[in-house]
Amino acid sequence: MTFTVLTLFPGLFAGFLGESILARSIERGLLSVRLVDIRDFAADRHRVCDDAPYGGGPGMVMKPEPLAAALEAAGTAGRRVVYLTPSGRRYDQRMAAELAAGTDVVLVCGRYEGVDQRVIDAFVTDEVSVGDYVLSGGEVAAMAVIDSVARLVKGVIAEDSLAEESFSAGLLEYPHYTRPEVFRGMRVPEVLLSGHHENIRRWRLAASVRKTLANRPDLADAAALSPEARELARRIAEDTEGVGHGCDTGDRG
Repeated sequence: MTFTVLTLFPGLFAGFLGESILARSIERGLLSVRLVDIRDFAADRHRVCDDAPYGGGPGMVMKPEPLAAALEAAGTAGRRVVYLTPSGRRYDQRMAAELAAGTDVVLVCGRYEGVDQRVIDAFVTDEVSVGDYVLSGGEVAAMAVIDSVARLVKGVIAEDSLAEESFSAGLLEYPHYTRPEVFRGMRVPEVLLSGHHENIRRWRLAASVRKTLANRPDLADAAALSPEARELARRIAEDTEGVGHGCDTGDRG
């Protein structure tokens, strides 16, 4: 999987790409990340890449010439070109999987008030937002896309680690516990100590449904839930007892 990132600040990616899973995957040849400095394509000696907006208004806009030249040098024919912007389509796990199914993606990091619309019209295939908030630039958003897509690339992470993650079955992931058995008076739920795999599976499913209904009910409404999860959601929605603080999720199976 190849990521080509167009940015005014390539140095921001050094630590992100140089540690942990991404660094190991790049070293193993599973991933490739090419950083393109848009300033290298500016026409003047000061490497200016922004200008005032037509029509007036605050801030500056990224000029079309350097960015278009950078995109042409990177090569965009037949490739997904994703522009990271607060006004784009909301990014989610489904889109991450969609991008991971390909072989490469071009990520355009905006700055200032954004980029000249003519570049978007000429080159961009997807305008993407990582959330309903505004960042100083597209670099952090690009990192989120790279990380979320990379971990779905075969060989980067063990497939069994992905099977029960949040969003994998339309639900948020269940709570996790590790040693010690008692921490500051809070105990690990007994079912997780039982060794009874079916009861543990049922507890985790119930916990996932409860967490989804509490934190992201929109997912439960839209998800293609299994009949078992759907029935649990119905029962839990009718139940007057809450989840508490995560140490007891109710279903002891």
